[in-house]
Amino acid sequence: MPHLTILYTPNLDRSASEGGSDIAALCQTLATTMNAQRDEAGQPVFPVGGVRVLAYPAAHFAVADGGAAGRAAGGTGDYAFVYLNLRMARGRSAAVQEAVGRALDERVNAHFAPLLATRHIGVTLQIDEGTEVFNSRHSSLHPLFNKG
Repeated sequence: MPHLTILYTPNLDRSASEGGSDIAALCQTLATTMNAQRDEAGQPVFPVGGVRVLAYPAAHFAVADGGAAGRAAGGTGDYAFVYLNLRMARGRSAAVQEAVGRALDERVNAHFAPLLATRHIGVTLQIDEGTEVFNSRHSSLHPLFNKG
């Protein structure tokens, strides 16, 4: 862990000229941002091998009033929505959690700024710290980054 899951309306899987977004680029940017985070002692906040950013378009969705207010305001009524949830294990200070949230939020806002200026879209970023009831991990990724 940490895992950043992105759920989004599939109408964002269009070209930028059609009101869409490069979600793959967003994933890479957010993974890079997570890997760059440091704690108060200058140590990485997250193990590189544990960083996961996964994006899923919703197979079915309904947003707000279905577009009526957007059409009435002169838009297309083609609403979009993005929900980003970072789940991390316990043990990081509140200051580190806040810094991680601000860094991710900055990248998310920069990525979606053109869409926020040209179409009706909602973007939500949340960070959860988990108390695991059960936690099992198996990975051949971590050894790649723990070479001493």
